[in-house]
Amino acid sequence: MAHTYGNDIEVVWSDRKRWCGLPLSFTKYSIIKKEGYWIKLVREMGFLHREVEEVQMYRIDDTSVYRSMTNMMWGVGTIDVYCNDASCNVLKLERVKNPNQVRNIINDLVEEDRRNRNVRQSEIQH
Repeated sequence: MAHTYGNDIEVVWSDRKRWCGLPLSFTKYSIIKKEGYWIKLVREMGFLHREVEEVQMYRIDDTSVYRSMTNMMWGVGTIDVYCNDASCNVLKLERVKNPNQVRNIINDLVEEDRRNRNVRQSEIQH
């Protein structure tokens, strides 16, 4: 990621889409932070064709976690991230490990980013 965002980024969290609990996918998720500038949630998909979707944390409105029985057996779940972003209304983090902990990380970073930017929820609504 340093080649895209620079060397001075911090990777707060990263994982891959998992199959049977194992990270056997070309879909990668991460939360990256450039101190004093931004915090982003990034989804990278593909092997031969690369698609990257990123959302600034302060633009996230809400999150929800879905876990089927099979997901619970493997310790994974899907997090739906609802965004106020022109290119992405819902960003799905599919079958990530420890989804409730990740959801808490996202929610905490959303609040931190909004506080740092002096942005309230009502200021980013359409």
